[in-house]
Amino acid sequence: MKSNIYIIVDPDTEKETEQPHFMNETHAQQIAQWVDRGGVLVLFLNDSGNCEIKKFNMLAQKFGITFNEDSRNRVKGNEFQTGAIPIPKGNIVFPNTSKIYIKEISTLQVKSPAQTLIQDHGDTIIATAKYGKGTVFAIGDPWLYNEYTDGRKLPKEYENFTAANDLVKWLFKQVNN
Repeated sequence: MKSNIYIIVDPDTEKETEQPHFMNETHAQQIAQWVDRGGVLVLFLNDSGNCEIKKFNMLAQKFGITFNEDSRNRVKGNEFQTGAIPIPKGNIVFPNTSKIYIKEISTLQVKSPAQTLIQDHGDTIIATAKYGKGTVFAIGDPWLYNEYTDGRKLPKEYENFTAANDLVKWLFKQVNN
């Protein structure tokens, strides 16, 4: 594999896909070995009603991350504040971001080698892990898509576009470390 950054987004469920390809131990081990050799893995899952989590945790747990089978930040209509996640000043991944919007997320459990990057009301929202020579970034929502980054739907106080730029810069730094 010649890629330096591998992004896994929203694993399919049986209700969404006729023949979903679930995570298995062989694939989880191969991906973990790739990260160990210096790969950068990005995990954008979803909440329990919208993606397969139980089998996928076979991979995430290799890095000390467990996606909970929950659904937090359930936003009704345009009640955007329900999806608000503040970003503390000085955040290493998001230095130019103060607030993001993510809804219907899976929260995380974290143990070594993973570390909590963003926590809100006692829940881990985003985690990172150094694993061998590689790095893992994990969040329980595929939150960087058009309607939340193009400036047309969200109020200006939500900086998902800025966060996307911050994340890309940080990911590239991980590749070069």
